[in-house]
Amino acid sequence: MKRSDVNRILKEGDVFIRSFGYVMPPFAYWTPEQMKTRDHSAIKARGMGWDITDYGQGKFDELGLFLFTVRNGLAENLKAGSGMVYAEKIMISRQDQLSPMHRHIIKSEDIINRGGGTLVLELFQRDAGGGIDRDAKVQVPVDGEMVTLDAGGLLKLDPGQSVTLHPTIWHAFWGEGGDVLIGEVSTVNDDNTDNIFEMDIGRFASVEEDEAPVHLLVSDYDKYL
Repeated sequence: MKRSDVNRILKEGDVFIRSFGYVMPPFAYWTPEQMKTRDHSAIKARGMGWDITDYGQGKFDELGLFLFTVRNGLAENLKAGSGMVYAEKIMISRQDQLSPMHRHIIKSEDIINRGGGTLVLELFQRDAGGGIDRDAKVQVPVDGEMVTLDAGGLLKLDPGQSVTLHPTIWHAFWGEGGDVLIGEVSTVNDDNTDNIFEMDIGRFASVEEDEAPVHLLVSDYDKYL
């Protein structure tokens, strides 16, 4: 992705998020220079901030996701069973933009349609070897009510609805009928180690620096901070 495209997507996404009354934390708007001079140690260590990904495939409109990690604990918290054992994200899935099939090793998450179009999730059960079971039925809680789907079934969430996904569930998702604002509430999130994709793809975008960054991405921190 070109940095100019990342900058544009950030600005467009911020407008979309605000249109639903969601207000981002102040550090979301720090410039790279401000982040360098502020105490950013916890933000960097916890992977908080902007995350625009095309999964390294260079076709964001077809395969991609807009994310912002608002808060996040550390792996040490989970191991200790105390402290900040949770995380929160706000995301945008554009209409017909695929977030590819994946699962997590540790993280359980609630995926919430916060507004916009319909959020569609394709779901499979994990098999005994960790792969995709293409035959087993899938059971997931939708706002506390268990829903059963055939393997590869499509779960459609209207605004206000949510689903709980445990590491046993493979999932892909996209927006239908419009862009979707998504909330994610989960156990501690580690995007460097806790994502397993069906496709041979990366988690983060490779950015071509054709202009200066307006805001740093989480994947920029090691380079700029």
